[in-house]
Amino acid sequence: MPVKIRLQRHGKKGKPYYWIVAADSRAKRDGKYLEKLGAYNPNTNPATIELNVDGAVQWLQNGAQPTDTAKAILSYKGAMLKNHLAGGVRKGALTEEQAEEKFNAWLEEKAAKVQAKADGLSQADAEAKAKAHAAEKAVNEARIAAAAPVVEEEVAEDVATEDTNASSEEE
Repeated sequence: MPVKIRLQRHGKKGKPYYWIVAADSRAKRDGKYLEKLGAYNPNTNPATIELNVDGAVQWLQNGAQPTDTAKAILSYKGAMLKNHLAGGVRKGALTEEQAEEKFNAWLEEKAAKVQAKADGLSQADAEAKAKAHAAEKAVNEARIAAAAPVVEEEVAEDVATEDTNASSEEE
């Protein structure tokens, strides 16, 4: 039975949410699967990926073939690297400790990159909000300045009218 690691679509129209599953290649896209390995939400920035790395590595070692998108996700989360390192351990090129050390170093580096991207996005968002606030403040000040002379003219007219009325009453 040929097994594929692929995405299974869930969510509503326009808001996709995917499960990462190991399924028989003959099964329907959203049909029966053998094991759920994780979830992928492309609606967030950066995309949210939850993955059982050890389960994915087990399926890869048993011969499961990932689709292109699933392979990209597995690479992003380190499952492909862990599978590669496990192959090196089986061949005797590495010890289990060396492989685990390399994988953990890669995970730390990857986490730093993801955090840097998230910080950059939040900083850009904050800058955009600050610019929008400054522009809105300038527009409001312009409106107030434009409305102020009209109010002063109306007050001056009212005063002139009162003076005229007062002098008319005196006569």
